[in-house]
Amino acid sequence: MENKTARFTVLLDPRKKRLFEEICAEQDRTPSQVVRQLIREYVVANAGRRALPEWLLQAAKPRVRG
Repeated sequence: MENKTARFTVLLDPRKKRLFEEICAEQDRTPSQVVRQLIREYVVANAGRRALPEWLLQAAKPRVRG
């Protein structure tokens, strides 16, 4: 599993940020949780021939939306 964290700064339009935060709150998820999941899915989908650890492959499985 992931042990340490690193800061990742993203600049975006305040209107998109506000909407993103509202949607995250409606799904009872933090924006950080959603961004981490998106990054995991992106890395797995675009890794090419890189060997990826099993924990990453398992964590990157898309979540079922209710």
